[in-house]
Amino acid sequence: MRDGRTGLVLVCACYLLVVHITNRGLIAAPRYRLLQARLRDCRARAGVLAAGCPEGSAEGATVSAVLTRLQDLDLAGTVVWRLSPRFGVLAIPLSKLAAAWRVLHSAERRLLSVESAAEFHAQRQWFLLRLAAASDPADGELAARLATDSAADPQAPEARALLLTAAQRVHDLEDTASERDYEQQRIALWLAMTGLGSILLIGSVLDHRATMLLGALGGFLSPVIGVLRSQRPSSWGVLVLAPVGGALAAVGGLLLVRMLADPDLNLLGQVFLENSWAAPARPLALAMALLFGFSGTLFSRLALTATGQLTGPSPRPV
Repeated sequence: MRDGRTGLVLVCACYLLVVHITNRGLIAAPRYRLLQARLRDCRARAGVLAAGCPEGSAEGATVSAVLTRLQDLDLAGTVVWRLSPRFGVLAIPLSKLAAAWRVLHSAERRLLSVESAAEFHAQRQWFLLRLAAASDPADGELAARLATDSAADPQAPEARALLLTAAQRVHDLEDTASERDYEQQRIALWLAMTGLGSILLIGSVLDHRATMLLGALGGFLSPVIGVLRSQRPSSWGVLVLAPVGGALAAVGGLLLVRMLADPDLNLLGQVFLENSWAAPARPLALAMALLFGFSGTLFSRLALTATGQLTGPSPRPV
């Protein structure tokens, strides 16, 4: 612990655990609980339909196939996952959760083909509302066809086929939006884990551990203040990535300040030259590290200024 490297490793290891809990628990758990509730409802619907289907009929075979498919979600290796009870909600990968939702939606569409007329009309109204709220003009056309063509005879094959088409479109919209959100979360969490490796490397090579600590504090405070002031909605991925990005921005920001305060450029003055990269333990350097971690805009503007000094003004045409 004399040089602080062991402490840095422990801090990064603890934060890696936070990243894992966020990925497998805080993000995935609510969606998983909703999946479990929908699975129970789907099984109940299938049980009711199975009781009313004649033995040996095509409808009974469809309901039996749906029940078997739903049971596969709880069996190891048959569909997408096996949730270990030892780890609870911390063992839910986002990619497998998305696949499980697609399996559930497929089972719900199969049940629609054998539903009663009353359930047909209820599902029809629900899909009409969902399609009407979509922004794609094709969804509006599908809603118009569903409202007119399927109103007369719900038992007609064309009406059933149109309802299944609407159901597949609504389910695709839901699944695509969820998978897009999961992909953004995974990218942010991957960046956070990669950033932790960079922090370990920088902390082992350079004596800027206090700089990174203050930058991480600033990165943590930025979304906290934003949430308290209700300025913008926050994503789990952004919340996890902010302290890591703040730590790296603090180190890079002090180096940029040293560059712009160099006597050959002399853009920031002697005060910043003496209180930046070469003196990271001074109060002014620590305060700048906190500001760089807090404000990504400050780091971006400073980086653009440094880039302009390196490239120089473009030559004027003769």
